[in-house]
Amino acid sequence: MDILQKSLTYQAFREMEFEEGDNFWYEIINGKLVQKETPNLYHQAVLGEIVFRLGKFVKYNHLGKILYAPLDVVLEKENMYHPDIFFIKKERFFIIDDKEKVVLGAPDLAIEILSKSTAGDDKGEKKDNYEKFGVREYWLVDPIRKSFEIYNLINDRFKLTSYLEEAGTLKSTLLKGFEMDIEEVFSDAEF
Repeated sequence: MDILQKSLTYQAFREMEFEEGDNFWYEIINGKLVQKETPNLYHQAVLGEIVFRLGKFVKYNHLGKILYAPLDVVLEKENMYHPDIFFIKKERFFIIDDKEKVVLGAPDLAIEILSKSTAGDDKGEKKDNYEKFGVREYWLVDPIRKSFEIYNLINDRFKLTSYLEEAGTLKSTLLKGFEMDIEEVFSDAEF
């Protein structure tokens, strides 16, 4: 017998209680609660290198804010994610609810760093929803392949506009003038 399960909303999630010592992160993907493992050291080192480079550029040019997980980004009541890294233009700071410590709306740029446990969602449902809710640029970073896939929102659809593996200069369409050597990102992240 099939039992229709009610979709989880962000409001219901905020009211949930978790066991003490629960070190997992949680996302809501199309109404389903998804448990995320804590990222590994290399993942975090790659994240740090990207945040450092993007952060300098964004701050120097007074463009907005670079933020990173864990921070709730609510696209709609049944979709709440923790993008690894994201950017919000200063003109759109109204989507930041500092009191509740949450972002209520799509960031301008979302970056997901792939891992075994997250790659399916990052390339599938999350990518589809980032597109649906108007994220203007989406980067998928694969630390194993040492690659970047860059998608831009063109006519309300994501188009792969750049793919770099192991070497090359990443250029952002959204952040005009931003360039990043991906070989340096991965080599500087190594221990």
